[in-house]
Amino acid sequence: MTKRIALLTAAAFSALALAATVSVPASAESGKMMKSSGDTVMVGGAPMYPSKNIVENAVKSKDHTTLVAAVKAAGLVKTLEGKGPFTVFAPTNMAFDKLPAGTVDTLVKPENKKQLTKILTYHVV
Repeated sequence: MTKRIALLTAAAFSALALAATVSVPASAESGKMMKSSGDTVMVGGAPMYPSKNIVENAVKSKDHTTLVAAVKAAGLVKTLEGKGPFTVFAPTNMAFDKLPAGTVDTLVKPENKKQLTKILTYHVV
């Protein structure tokens, strides 16, 4: 499992950042920030609003469904809905897809919650 943790960490660093203030998100398609109006940017085809928390924004991104499932499995929803600011170095679905088969399925099992939580919290500043 140690090799899988290292691969998950590497995948996360190749992904984009979602912030509670949505100050530095990037598009998974182009690797560049896509601005819309005002401070709102587009991530995964969905607007990321500065007035929303990380969870409220992430659930709207089609590129972060695996991350959202992992955050839920780790029991981190309430934490990330809390008072920030937080920045989450958020792996996209494409990043998770590059992990060895079965890695995500193994990590989201209830018996691996502690390990999943540790991995995910490494990606929160």
